[in-house]
Amino acid sequence: MADINPTSMATQLATAYTQSAQSLITTQTKTAQTSSTALTKLQSALRAFESSLTGLSGKSSLQQYAASFSSTAYGTATASSTAQPGNYSVFVEQLATSNQVAYADLPAVPVATGGPINVNLADGSSFSVNLSAADQDGDGTLSQAEIARSINQAAGNGGKVTAMIVTVGGSSQLVMSSGQSGQNGAITLDASGLPASTLKTSLSTPTQLVAAQDAVIWLGAQNTGIKVQQGSNTFTSIPGVSMTFTQKMNTGDTPLTLTVASDSSGTAANVKTFVDAYNTLEKALDDLTKAGDAKTGTDAAVFASDSGVRALRDRLSSTIRQSFGGLRLMDFGVSADRYGVLSLDTTKLNNAMAAHPGGLDQVFGKASLTTSSGVMGSLDKYMDVWLNSATGQIKNRQTSVQQTQKSLTDRQTRLDAQYNNFYQRYLQQFSQLQTLQSQMSQTSGLMSNLFPSA
Repeated sequence: MADINPTSMATQLATAYTQSAQSLITTQTKTAQTSSTALTKLQSALRAFESSLTGLSGKSSLQQYAASFSSTAYGTATASSTAQPGNYSVFVEQLATSNQVAYADLPAVPVATGGPINVNLADGSSFSVNLSAADQDGDGTLSQAEIARSINQAAGNGGKVTAMIVTVGGSSQLVMSSGQSGQNGAITLDASGLPASTLKTSLSTPTQLVAAQDAVIWLGAQNTGIKVQQGSNTFTSIPGVSMTFTQKMNTGDTPLTLTVASDSSGTAANVKTFVDAYNTLEKALDDLTKAGDAKTGTDAAVFASDSGVRALRDRLSSTIRQSFGGLRLMDFGVSADRYGVLSLDTTKLNNAMAAHPGGLDQVFGKASLTTSSGVMGSLDKYMDVWLNSATGQIKNRQTSVQQTQKSLTDRQTRLDAQYNNFYQRYLQQFSQLQTLQSQMSQTSGLMSNLFPSA
């Protein structure tokens, strides 16, 4: 008679009684987890597409414009979607500069006991520098570097002025540079609060390195056009156009010609952004709905037969084919193949824009809560059906999966308890049987000793 192993036999019997239920729970748990993962992927794909719609809607128009000067030697220009095509004359009379002053022969002096020095700018702003707290190394003497550091670290400076020490030919100077260009950035240093000393004298006699100067341009010819003066070299006087100048012109020069025209490549890039975002979403949906293949042993994707996801794909397809004001995306070169993949024909796009000015924005519209319109508005509204954090389909499905997972966890807990009860009961029974077997073996051995065979 074979020896009895209580642990092994109890495990086998307890497993046999619970195996069917355990297999079912394991399969259902795996399915629930797969569904949860697929919902997360679907949510990410929809959110990415929604974000692309929002980004495109942030542009005032998908139609882009470019701006350029007749000569690149004097500056550069850019145009936004609000610019108006046309040619403009511009004369650059003067560039804006940032004030820079120097203070020479600053002596190393004992820590000042007088009041602070004040740094004033022409725009009315100012800040104070407490030199009595500038002695960083505690040697009782203020060095040029400590004065510069105290200016840079002064409360209220915040980049208004930058101070540094410049040494040339063995001579060091304190150089202060304004943080803003133009006349309003002119620096004035008030050292009247210091006691009479060589330091006070030096700080009261600056040398102008670069004067504070506004930029001046003329829209039209010099002296006869419209004069524009400001502290920056970047001008936005023409709506939708930004001009940055790097060199002034000489009196008598012919004004620059600023040309603002449609930027077909920029417009195509905007449309391509939509096409790419749509195709990325379609690719994600393909992966989540692909059919199984028995020949290759490939399982079907989670949403292969999901009617809700099928309705989502149908809605996307029908929306991009809708007509808005008598125009459709395909009129502007956006078409879908038999698999739902979009492509862009830039030649058709350019021809359609020439034939229908403003039509591109009419068809694409806006994805906005207040001005929802066109293809993007319709798609954005439908995205909310799935992505709404309170009532969306993703939220509802996730809640359902979570409830299923909780139920499966509870069932697993109960099954584990049932398995343990079976195991303990069988372990006790087989342990008793093992003990009986051992006793019988001992008795048999005793009888063999008492009655040996002849």
